[in-house]
Parts: sequence; structure tokens; C-alpha cells
Amino acid sequence: MSNLTLTRRSPHIEARSWLEPVQAMLRLSFRGGPEAIAAASTSFGVALPTTACRAASHGARSALWVGPDEYLLLAPESDDISVRTALTASLAGIAHSIVDISHRQAAFLLKGPHAEWLLGSGCPLDLDLAAFPVGMCTRTVYMKSEIYLWRTAADVFHIETWRSFTPYVVDHLVDAARECAA
Repeated sequence: MSNLTLTRRSPHIEARSWLEPVQAMLRLSFRGGPEAIAAASTSFGVALPTTACRAASHGARSALWVGPDEYLLLAPESDDISVRTALTASLAGIAHSIVDISHRQAAFLLKGPHAEWLLGSGCPLDLDLAAFPVGMCTRTVYMKSEIYLWRTAADVFHIETWRSFTPYVVDHLVDAARECAA
């Protein structure tokens, strides 16, 4: 178990008033049909969204709809064994796929009154609150890096990116922040 913890360690992200690193967590890529989605919803403790590009949370666990029959399941690292045990039991005999991508990704929060503008500096989506409301999530790009983008509050975005691209994404956001401050 200690080796898993080491591989989930996020790259260093310097906290700023508008940027907050997210601690290491369990990240599972889940795919399945309606029967698998129902079973996973029960055992994971979060009703997996059935509406495109939406997220659902219960306590510290979240499920993000990132494609037809594809979800990103997020949970505290300390829930690893209980989540895996519950999902394995509830999905026995049901066609599905679960891949642990905890080691692959890192996350941070982009927050504050300029968060939308900062993201807009490298993301092609319309991030206006009316077009991208609270609870919406998607897989998109920031500059040249693929990201999962989830709006958790009017001025807060949860961003997941591959660990190796995290410095690239953060550096571009820092540059955008300097431009915004100027």
C-alpha cells in the first residue's frame, strides 16, 4: 500500500490566492452500461450522473460524467480499499471496466473572481457561468494539455491533468495571472 501512496503524490504546485493544490486521491476511470452504472452508484455512494457533462458529489466522493458510459470517480485516498471492495462486489457478473488512474493525474483548484478569465486564456470553451454552470464538467484542453474541467462553484474550477503536464498548465496560468494583474 505504501508504494501506491508514493505514486499518487502530486507534483509540487505553489499555492497562491487563486490556485490551490488538491491532495492525492483515488481516481478511477469507470465505464459501463445502465446496469453497471446503477450498481456503481449504489456501492460508490454517489448517484452517477446520467446527464451529459455533469458531476455529482456526496461527502468527499464525486462522479464526473466525461463521456457516454464513462465516468471519473474521485474519492479520498483513505477510501481506496473500501471503494474497491464495494465496487468489486456490486459489479460482479456485470460488464464494466475500472482502471485506477490515480498515479497518472494531479489536480488543483483555480478560484476567485478572475478564475474564468484565467482559464479562458488557454481553454477554447465558453466559460461564462450561463454557458458553463456550477456542476458542469468536461474533458477539454488548456493550451496543448488535455484537462478535466469541473466547475464546483461560481468562481471555483477543479482541474485534473496528467501529472507530467501539470507544471506546463500551471506555468501558463501563472503567466496569465501576471497579465491579468498588469
